Amino acid sequence: MTGEAIAALRAGQVVILPTDTVYGLCAVPGREDVLYELKGRERSKPVALLAADVDALDGLVLGVDREVLERYLPGPYTLVVGDPSVGVRVPRLPPVAAAVVRAVGVVAATSANLSGGPDPRRVEDVPEQIRVACGAIVDAGELPGIPSTVIDLTSGEPRVLRQGAGALPE
Repeated sequence: MTGEAIAALRAGQVVILPTDTVYGLCAVPGREDVLYELKGRERSKPVALLAADVDALDGLVLGVDREVLERYLPGPYTLVVGDPSVGVRVPRLPPVAAAVVRAVGVVAATSANLSGGPDPRRVEDVPEQIRVACGAIVDAGELPGIPSTVIDLTSGEPRVLRQGAGALPE
């Protein structure tokens, strides 16, 4: 399962991976167009960069203090950081998903649902048209089903853009 997902991502295919919140639709950076097409998502809504650990974000996110990243990550957060701004995630991944992401470095990710649809807790909750279009699916059973909390850190004070699984740290 892990090898198949790694090979699919390296071949430019989309993969469904479990996170600490919901199932995600992932591709290597530069292939976000496929994620938008599969989801029917507006291109004005960005996808996040997802990494297995904070170290993998080094050099990808400019102008962000590592201490700030480590305050929230790993955890159920998507942080909007940098200039230009980008969303980054370092979820507490199930081991099989962590192995996949670690092997490819960083993936572009969004929830594995149709735009505006329910967040998938199980692989079976991912719409069939998305599942059949993927190069691999990593199944880790049922997940919590609450998406990440999105926090904008670009203006100094943290601002919650979407409340999700994580509370704003003190």
